[in-house]
Amino acid sequence: MLLIFISWLYIFFTSINLGFCTNKIVGIKNQNFVITSFLGLLSTTLFASIWAIFGRINIEFHSVLLILNLIIFFKFNSEIKLIYNSFYQEFKNLNATLKFFFAAITTLIIAQCSSIPYVIDNESYYIQTIKWLNEYGFVKGLGNLHIFYAQTSGWHIAQSAFNFSFLYKNFNDLSGFCLLLGNIFAIFKLNEYFSTTNKNYLIIGLLPLANVFFFQFISAPSPDIPIYILTFIIFFYFIENFKNTTIDDFNLITLLVLFALFIKVTSVALLILPIILLITNFKSFAPKLLPIISFGLLFLSLFIIKNSLLTGYPLFPFTRLELDSNHIIPRNVISFFFSEQMRYNYFISESDLNQLSFSQIAIKWLLSSKINAIFNALTILIVAISPFFIFKYFNKKSVWIIYFVILFQLLILLFTSPQYRFFIHLTLFYSFFIFACWFANKKLIFASYYLSIGLIAVVLFFPISYKSLTENKLIGKNSRFSATNILYPHNNSKWTTTFDSVQKGNLKFNSPTNNYFFWGSGNGNLPSVNKVQIEYFEKYYQVLPQQTTTDLKDGFYAKKLSSNE
Repeated sequence: MLLIFISWLYIFFTSINLGFCTNKIVGIKNQNFVITSFLGLLSTTLFASIWAIFGRINIEFHSVLLILNLIIFFKFNSEIKLIYNSFYQEFKNLNATLKFFFAAITTLIIAQCSSIPYVIDNESYYIQTIKWLNEYGFVKGLGNLHIFYAQTSGWHIAQSAFNFSFLYKNFNDLSGFCLLLGNIFAIFKLNEYFSTTNKNYLIIGLLPLANVFFFQFISAPSPDIPIYILTFIIFFYFIENFKNTTIDDFNLITLLVLFALFIKVTSVALLILPIILLITNFKSFAPKLLPIISFGLLFLSLFIIKNSLLTGYPLFPFTRLELDSNHIIPRNVISFFFSEQMRYNYFISESDLNQLSFSQIAIKWLLSSKINAIFNALTILIVAISPFFIFKYFNKKSVWIIYFVILFQLLILLFTSPQYRFFIHLTLFYSFFIFACWFANKKLIFASYYLSIGLIAVVLFFPISYKSLTENKLIGKNSRFSATNILYPHNNSKWTTTFDSVQKGNLKFNSPTNNYFFWGSGNGNLPSVNKVQIEYFEKYYQVLPQQTTTDLKDGFYAKKLSSNE
């Protein structure tokens, strides 16, 4: 816990400095501590992405970042201090109950981040993706080694910039930092609600009630957490400023949406919100659009370069456009990846899936197993009853727009990634909206806050079985805190795994000795990938990943095998 707390102080320092510069570059008059920190994370991610094109995100990167930090802080010292002072004043204005909650949730978030990682994707590709970034940057054809490495989210780029791998090997907690930012924003807005009675402030103020769900994702750098938090903040600013949108409001919302898209391209529906604001205010915004257009082009350029290097497909996961390159991932492997994802989501064969109509897919989704079925049914219920509450209690055009954006996002996910964790934040938003319409009592809100703290403490400190909620044995138990984690965080992997050295052609790689699951690569030295996976593609798809040269930094290509090899 202590080491994570110290590292977060530096992350706050860096994100506030770079966020302040982002404010200046784009021309946003913003002194909100949380928003400035998010903009700083955005800028760090962009800087790290540019750096990764040319080399590793390691001590050289941090040396430059530290120098940049110091220059910014000392040059703009008085203005940056105003942001810290704004945070202090907002904290001072909290009543005793909210101050206690602030301290408690901060402690619990750091404790969870110090504990055993829970998210299974951490074992398949989070750890390895970040290692590649730290040791080599963007590597050509990395997706040929393991198709999951092709994804390389913007959030993993941000984590690679803040895991300080040259100092210590067990920092893996940027999602926890993000959740803390979200809670700070929510607590301050809830405090404002008590004086303004603005329901929009209450909706975002209820975000901490979902912490018990979010906590299982923060001991690993899950891209879901920043999407959850950014979506709530984007919705807040969209509702708050829709009627009288300034160029500042538009620029801020657009930057946050671009950041969300760079983290997870399936958040594409959020792009509708700044587009609507631009269309309705185009005449007044047109002369002032150059800074935000520049940021948009930078994001797009980095997205294309990253994907081109890692996969050979500039717009991956969209694969219609491809490069004529020897490091491109073969089409049959790409097809397997997407069909396997869909089969996993619906638990049926590919041929059966292809024969389903839209209504049959929707029914199959609704009747998924265990916890999926619970959240899917809850989502349908919330989506069905929300229009009544919007019409009766908060009949604003901005709220209706968000409702239809959510419907569109759900439709996209139904055909791409219909797992509840990819849309639960959308369900939660309108759940909190309904709560805000009916239960705006201060005592009830505080009681709900304390109940959430109690539930988190139970999940964090006591063993709980999730077997009744999931069929996945790998995530059948909760991630608990241990006394040893008070000083040092747990290893980045949930398992202590040994590795075998395996040679396939010119590729020498590390494979987990215990084949705990097909996609598992764990915390092995680079390159690390499950030999069962390599042999599967070799046997059924006649492709074998090979090194381009003897140097790993030169990347990988997929060698096509003849039927008798």
